[in-house]
Amino acid sequence: MVGPVVAGVLGTLAPAFGYLPALGQSGLDLNAFGMMFAWPGISRASVLSVTTGFAATGLSLLLVALICAAWSGSAAFRLIERTLSPLLSVPHAAAAFGLAFLIAPSGWIARATSPWLTGWDRPPDILILQDPYGLSLIAGLVVKEVPFLLLMTLAALSQIRTVQARDTALALGYAPVTAWFKTVFPRVYAQIRLPVFAVLAFSMTVIDVAIILGPTTPPTLAVQILRWMNDPDLSLRFVASAAAVWQLALVVGALILWRLGELVIARLGRRWVATGKRGGATTPLKVVSLAAATLSASAVVFGLFGLFVWSIAGLWRFPNLLPDGFTIGTWMRHAMSIWPIITETLIIASIATLVALLLTLACLEAEERHGLKPSSRALWLLYVPLIVPQIAFLTGLQTLAIFTGIDGNRAAVIVVHIIFVLPYVFLSLADPFRAWDARYGHVARALGASCDGVLWRVRLPMLLRPILTAAAVGFAVSIGQFLPTLLAGAGRVQTLTTEAVALASGGDRRVISIYALTQTAVAFLPFALAVFVPAVVWRNRKGLRHG
Repeated sequence: MVGPVVAGVLGTLAPAFGYLPALGQSGLDLNAFGMMFAWPGISRASVLSVTTGFAATGLSLLLVALICAAWSGSAAFRLIERTLSPLLSVPHAAAAFGLAFLIAPSGWIARATSPWLTGWDRPPDILILQDPYGLSLIAGLVVKEVPFLLLMTLAALSQIRTVQARDTALALGYAPVTAWFKTVFPRVYAQIRLPVFAVLAFSMTVIDVAIILGPTTPPTLAVQILRWMNDPDLSLRFVASAAAVWQLALVVGALILWRLGELVIARLGRRWVATGKRGGATTPLKVVSLAAATLSASAVVFGLFGLFVWSIAGLWRFPNLLPDGFTIGTWMRHAMSIWPIITETLIIASIATLVALLLTLACLEAEERHGLKPSSRALWLLYVPLIVPQIAFLTGLQTLAIFTGIDGNRAAVIVVHIIFVLPYVFLSLADPFRAWDARYGHVARALGASCDGVLWRVRLPMLLRPILTAAAVGFAVSIGQFLPTLLAGAGRVQTLTTEAVALASGGDRRVISIYALTQTAVAFLPFALAVFVPAVVWRNRKGLRHG
């Protein structure tokens, strides 16, 4: 995991400091940094990257903590758990398009309120999408990062004795929310610190969502780097590399600042715990957290429904809530052209997921057979591709790939996808694999089965559901990769994500909706299979059906 990242960072550092023999530069200088800092929008773009990253991460973490504190163990919480998979399967780009079609001046919210509240007969001249402060970008990131952090939190809760600690605090007279924050949250956060770091790094450097929802004059720093990389003037490659190094420095600085914030909050929290205050606004926090969770999920669900309506819409005047008519003409016109892209997307995602799954199973089985216990350092290595900004090392990887002549093809894209798919597959499968009851293996060995026999005939069949779920997560991650596909494929490998984001500048909502919906359907299919396949295969084995 570290090798490609390190190679990519080195491949970015060399041009940043003026060394790129292919373009006639073999010396070392700081001219690229001078040109970057001379760009008028560098300060604003840097501030946007930092503020949107902190805001999206902080809001997502706060919302997840409130949901768990207020509703953990309740029927509502179990319902929230069941909605995680569908929400996680929605690609970032599709969710961003859906949100854009909801909150745009001519979107559904404006249409729904126009007749009786606002009286608008034409779209208002209000800058909602791509606002200069990045508010719509923050909203788009929050609706997607909340499910991810909630999934990581649920995994952490299963590893610590949360129920006993919370019940003890309740018995001592603490309010439910106060009890959870004082006894459970400190231990949970220690488990999810790395996922939070990954969310912060991603939010600061995301490109596809920023292109759809983020500011444009100037854009976020990552989007501007991509513009410099795609510029026909090859000398701007040096500026792009320097900006990528600056982006990496910003992320490292933000992580350090976040860690310092953790220490300050921990100190204040210890003082709060020592006061012994037991009260808490449980009911208001329950209402606020449930409303926020409902709003976040509804933004995704209604956004997708809006995409569906736009994909079959005929003439749709403002402020009509629905189109004057419906037609499948747009689908028919693009059916032939979209199938090759679907095929390419499926091939890349399937191979990348399969390789990542095999590597994960091999690692976990090696732990079991050789008695290995990965340290926290190993976990850090696993998160390296998620914490190091994509734009900071993929630019270098692209340069190296061009030199070696392996860029611009499907194989290069698959290799790069594996770098990002493997961590998610490993994180999804590690806990169920390690929690498997080893006594089944002991019984099988006593009956004469070999180690391989235990793995293939006992352990893997019993872990069918977790394996399929991990594969579904990896598949969805591969489907949503925009920058790795664009750079490794040199723009010649077309996937649903690259095509959908490319259409963002066109403004044809019907075509955008078709690609976004297709992308979502392809990403959701493995999650559906992860639910139905075990139910069919183990229809006569109740314990395996629900395991």
